[in-house]
Amino acid sequence: MTDTVAPRPASRTSRAARRTTPAARRNRRRTAADAGLLVAAAAFVLPLAWVVLSALDPHASLRVKVPDGVTLDNFDAILTPEITFTPLLNSLILCGGATLLTVVCAVLAAYPLSRFRSRLNRPFLLTILFATSLPITAIMVPVYALFVRVNMIDTMQGTIFFFAASQLPFAIWLMKNFMDGVPKELEEAAWTDGASSFQSLLRIVLPLMGPGVAVVTVFSFVMMWGNFFVPFMLLLSPDQMPASVSINDFFGNRGMVAYGQLAAFSIVYSTPVVLLYVLISRRLGGGFALGGAVKG
Repeated sequence: MTDTVAPRPASRTSRAARRTTPAARRNRRRTAADAGLLVAAAAFVLPLAWVVLSALDPHASLRVKVPDGVTLDNFDAILTPEITFTPLLNSLILCGGATLLTVVCAVLAAYPLSRFRSRLNRPFLLTILFATSLPITAIMVPVYALFVRVNMIDTMQGTIFFFAASQLPFAIWLMKNFMDGVPKELEEAAWTDGASSFQSLLRIVLPLMGPGVAVVTVFSFVMMWGNFFVPFMLLLSPDQMPASVSINDFFGNRGMVAYGQLAAFSIVYSTPVVLLYVLISRRLGGGFALGGAVKG
């Protein structure tokens, strides 16, 4: 007589695995993604919270804490021509002038790359892409020697030229990609009516790629605004130092740091960048105004 083996009951683990539906797995993945995003958000929110709270704290330290009493003494201490106003004006002159020069040169360089075909287009773009990967610290020694030779050291115009030159490769790359999105048929119609290439660039291409110009402008300005190394190397006079360099004065000798004044200066220092983004945020949010322009 053959023994009959009774089937074993399914284990709890296997039964739970069968009950795991695709929706449950998606919920777990979504929960894990949300937790990761919260961790990343905390990494940005905590420094911002420290800046705001320390600027109002009369006894600020490196700890993120609610101040015992709210005071504006830190702002009163830094809102002077020597500490804030003159460095901010120097930063606006340097970064504003260099951004304007960068955007104009990027538009003029990207237009032939986008509209005309040549064997040199691809090598030129690859060279630009390679130039964007070069760290500024690797070329500052020969740049400093060059500026000394041509007598442009410790000059605002020399620093503006180098700022523009350092940001120009990536600005050209971005501008060319945005310009490719503007149909060439619109320019051909303008050429038929007698417009030159420069006129079609100003009156047709640039108005249609406003978001692209806004992106390049914001990116260039922000990268220059926070640059410490270039003006620190090329500018020598204290009255020409921008805010990105003068902020180093809050770090005193022997580890003594005026944390409250540093936080207050950081808020004032960030204001021009925030205002620039607010002013052109509408352009950043819009798309290319091509609706109905090309038919057939």
